[in-house]
Amino acid sequence: MKVDDFSARPALGIGLKLVAIFLFSTMAAIIKFISDDVPAGQAVFFRSFFAIPVILLWLAQRGQLRSGLVAKRPMGHVWRGLIGTTAMGLTFTGLGLLPLPEVTAIGFAAPIFTVILAAVLLGERIRMIRVGAVAVGLVGVLIILSPRLGTAMTLQDTATIGALCILIATLMRSLVQIHIRQLVQTEHTAAIVFYFSATASLLALLSLPFGWVMPDGQTLALLVCVGLIGGVAQILVTSSYRYGSASMLAPYDYSSMLFAIVIGYVWFGELPTVVMLAGASLVIGAGVLVIWREHQLGLERGKARSVTDPKA
Repeated sequence: MKVDDFSARPALGIGLKLVAIFLFSTMAAIIKFISDDVPAGQAVFFRSFFAIPVILLWLAQRGQLRSGLVAKRPMGHVWRGLIGTTAMGLTFTGLGLLPLPEVTAIGFAAPIFTVILAAVLLGERIRMIRVGAVAVGLVGVLIILSPRLGTAMTLQDTATIGALCILIATLMRSLVQIHIRQLVQTEHTAAIVFYFSATASLLALLSLPFGWVMPDGQTLALLVCVGLIGGVAQILVTSSYRYGSASMLAPYDYSSMLFAIVIGYVWFGELPTVVMLAGASLVIGAGVLVIWREHQLGLERGKARSVTDPKA
């Protein structure tokens, strides 16, 4: 079976997706834990570089090591790498400045931004249902950000900087989603995943002169784990879309909020605020409505979603 083939086994697809989301949430928690000691650029390198062996082993096991890495549009992979690496760096920066549930909640705006960008960049028609969903989602985002963007907002406020980093990263992840929707028309899914990790590793090295540190043994082990966990999680996401449709699996992305709340409380003593939960509820509701409407319109985006890392 080719990596892009579809075989309807919904229970397996859901299980793979949930495990992947849990692993991504765990990875984000590790990055947050070491953020005071390791700069974001260095974390991006380890996240990307140590995912490569996992991806290569997976392809070798499937007998697709050669065919799966053929790049028909090299510059398409370069642009995906540039945008995705920037988004990842901003996300890792924000993780060190904001509670984990808040980072997760802001990230839920990605489907909302994707609808807007699809209209602007691809000329997609957006009718009333999706317009309403976008409006509700943006209100939710403003509610989540309101404690950070009040009248006393200053760029000296680390929480404000963190919120802006995550918001911009979410917008850039949405741009990645649009780009991948075009890239999957000619490129193998495995190639998109592999070349992103390779490009991100090279780009992250550019941050080497700007404060990389020599980690102690524990920190080094955690950095390597970040890459390995990220690689395994990406493979599980990609695999999940072989067994379930995009419209069925996409809502399970929102399970990351439950994981973030539990991990944030147990590991960091963080509790979500009522304001944050209220805003997140609106964003999640709007996102689910967008997914439902796309399914009704037959906008199948499973291949694009399968190679879009939630923490890219």
